[in-house]
Order: sequence, then structure tokens, then C-alpha cells
Amino acid sequence: MIDIYVEMKNLVAYGLQEGLIEEEDRVFVVNQLLDILGLHGYVETSGAPEVAPVEDLLARFRAWAVDQQVVPNDSNEVLDLLDTRIMGVFSPKPSVFRKDFYRRYEQSPKMATEFYYQYAKKINYIREQRVAKDIKWTYDTPYGTLDMTINLSKPEKDPRAIALASKGIMDGEEKYPLCLLCKENEGYAGRMGHPARQNHRIIPVTLAHEEWYMQYSPYVYYNEHCIVFKGNHDPMKISEKTVGRLLDFVKLFPHYIMGSNADLPIVGGSILTHDHFQGGHYDFAMSRAKETPMKKLEKLGVSVSKLYWPMSVIRLKGKDPEVLTQVFSGFLSRWKNYSDEQVALRSHTGETEHNTITPIARYREGHYEVDLVLRNNVTDEKHPHGIFHSAEQYHHIKRENIGLIECMGLAVLPARLREEMAQVKSKLLQGDLAGIYAEESLKKHGDFAKYLLEMDGPKDSEGLEELIYSEIGRVFMEVLESCGIFKNDPAGQEAFDRCMEVLYEGLE
Repeated sequence: MIDIYVEMKNLVAYGLQEGLIEEEDRVFVVNQLLDILGLHGYVETSGAPEVAPVEDLLARFRAWAVDQQVVPNDSNEVLDLLDTRIMGVFSPKPSVFRKDFYRRYEQSPKMATEFYYQYAKKINYIREQRVAKDIKWTYDTPYGTLDMTINLSKPEKDPRAIALASKGIMDGEEKYPLCLLCKENEGYAGRMGHPARQNHRIIPVTLAHEEWYMQYSPYVYYNEHCIVFKGNHDPMKISEKTVGRLLDFVKLFPHYIMGSNADLPIVGGSILTHDHFQGGHYDFAMSRAKETPMKKLEKLGVSVSKLYWPMSVIRLKGKDPEVLTQVFSGFLSRWKNYSDEQVALRSHTGETEHNTITPIARYREGHYEVDLVLRNNVTDEKHPHGIFHSAEQYHHIKRENIGLIECMGLAVLPARLREEMAQVKSKLLQGDLAGIYAEESLKKHGDFAKYLLEMDGPKDSEGLEELIYSEIGRVFMEVLESCGIFKNDPAGQEAFDRCMEVLYEGLE
């Protein structure tokens, strides 16, 4: 049986050890915990407190709450609401936290972000044990080494939680917060279908003279994966201001990369309703891609290169962020209206535009760099999901949008693949290819499994697993190639060069 008073003692000791609270806060924190747990008195226990990771400590609070019927059920979503509320007790007020951040920023931007990132983990906003469950590996390609992940951090929806949400909490009211990125999430108690954020803290930043905010992603796909979102709930829009904002951020935090998803369906990110960027302290494969120098804009002091990459990418380099923003603006305006029927590229269908850009900014070796990934979301009868989208034969692995992170060479693959590939491996070891085609959840992998059987190489359990994950890497590379507008063959690169001549107009 769990002694909740022992667990309260352990958690308070954790807060003191990690610098989340001070000794003077002890009684206050205990009383706040009593209120959350529905208790009216506290019993001091003997013995030294246990030293353990915060998720282990909270796991016992979760188990006790289920046993004592403090929560309606043991679904992840319900228990996350509870343990986030608990950790909110250990969280400083936003004003206090921001002062601590800026005090460190005065010493160095890197010191400030390290402080912020560590706080997010200590306070359990980033649930490290969940993130550690993600499956990660690499795959070597002619373009460089791609990073592969199957993301298991996001808890799956529990039917019981969905049922609670369906009771209509907030029916008849305007949704609040409007989305998961809004500044109003800071400190929000959450509800079914919207996570609690009492332990969430955001940092205001000024980009292009506008109010933006920085936060970390709770589902870190890579080191210090951060999100920067607009103060107003405005939709995603790639405009001449976009790169100016990105470069302003990189000026503030030169050790971070920062980019924006595209702003159109199919080629955009998962949230198009709130303008935001993603970045962090990470070296993506695309940043290491081989450069092919193009015509230099001498008067502007900007060098231009094509990247050897599965997608079609232009790299701008210069020392003046304002000039780079000006060049981007010119490229964007011409790209928006550029068509080439030889490669099935159409900029518009009637009034509907199809061309956009996924831009990424960084500071490296004394220069600012802006990578422009050319995107197009046009469809036709043969390609209803998009001509420059994951080809249908790859949908068993990845059919979702190829967004910013994946453009840069990091695959974020659906959690379903872990179990599905385990079953595929099991059936292949039994020689049961027919069983893969016969099972509803696996038949989409049938041709993939048949291809694996026909390949040379060890077919024992370990060898087969290595082969499966290697082939998933190959599929991801080919998915990126599917999304490339100008293919890496002579005809594709000639088309790319024709496009570049148009993009240069008016800038020389």
C-alpha cells in the first residue's frame, strides 16, 4: 500500500534538491499538495526521503489517486492532468522565471537556454522517461546520414478519456486556449482533449518588432527542441517577414537553428492555424549537405548555392540579415508564380496557389545562412495526395505531411510502426508471408515484407530487425525524394537551373 505522506515528503525533498523550491516554501507546498489530493491533514513520517527521478515519484501519486478514486479512471490523459497540477505547485510565477532566464542571458544566451531546458525536464514538462521510449537510429544515404525516429512520447488517446471529453466540457463557450500554442496555455489547468500546463513557462521575444514567445516542445524530437510562436493567434503565413523573424531569433540565440513549416496543406506542418517556428540546438543532416555554388549576388554580398539533397533546397549566405531578408523576399515573390510543365510544376489552379517555401535560418562561421526548401502542393488524378508528396507505395511507412523537421533530415514516424514491424518480423521468421497479407493491420506492409524476404543478408531475429529498420530508412529517403520538385537527375537539375535564372531577376 502506498503511504501518500511518505510520497509527499519524497516529492518535497526532490523540489528542494533540484532548486525548484526553498526550505521556506515547505509548509506552503505541503498544503497545496493536500488540497490537490483532497486531504485535510498532514502526517510527518520518519526516515530519510527517497532520491528518485521525478517520474518515478509521480507514478506513485498516480497509483494512489487511482486506488483512492481521486480520479475517475486510470487513463493516461486523466492522470497527466493530475500530476501536472502537482508539479505546478513547484513552478515559479512567470515573472520570477523570466527574471531568472534573462539574468542568465546577460551572461550568455547558451547559459539561459540550458537553464530553461533543464527546468522543463526537472518540472516534468518534458517527460524524460516517455521521450526515452522513442526508437532512434540512423541511415546512411548518398546525401548524408539521416536521423530516424519512431515517436512514442505522445500518449495515445484512451477511449475513456475521449468519452469524458465528449460530455461537452465548454460546450457553448469559445474555445480557450484557442490552440496548444497560444500564450494562454501558460498555467492552464487543462481538460479532456487539452493537456494541463501548470508547469509550463514561456519566454517573450521580439521578432521583427512583434510579440513572439519561446517554449520547449514536451515531445522533444531532438536536443533542445523549441517552438517559437506568435503572440496573436494568426494563421501560418510565409511572407517577406518570415525570414526577418527567423534571423532576429538567430541573432538573439546564435547557437540555435530556427525554421518555419510551409503555410499550405499537404506540404505544411500539423498546426496551420497559429504562426510558429521550430528550432533548437541540433545539427540536422541538411545543414551538412554538399553545396553547389550558383551565381553570387556580388553587390549584395550574398552567396547562393544549391544543396545536394533529396528535396530542392537553395542556401543563401551573408553577413547582413537585412540583405538576406531582401533576397528571400525577391525569391519568394517570383517562386510563388513560377511554373514549369516539364516537371509538372504549377504555381496556381485558378486562384488557388500551390508554391511556397520552408525556410531555415542559422548562424555559422561568421555568416548567417538561410536554407529555402522549395515546396508545391498541387495534386492530380494520379497523385491525389500531392505530386510532390510521399508516393503512395510509401504510405505504409509515412503518409503524413513532410514538415520542417523531416525536410532537414529527421524522420518522425508514427508510433504504430513499432508494433506493426514487430509482427512483420515475427511472421517473416515463421515464413508466413501470406499471414502478413491476410491480417488487416499488416497487409499494407505486404509488398515491403516480400521485398525483405528477397533481399540477401541474415534472416535470424537480430539480422532481420536490422534489415527492417534499414529499409525503413531507405523508404524515408525516397519519401524525401518524392517531395523534391527538381529531381537529382540531369533533367531535374536543368529545370532547377531554369528556375534559378527566374528567381535571380531584379536582384543582380
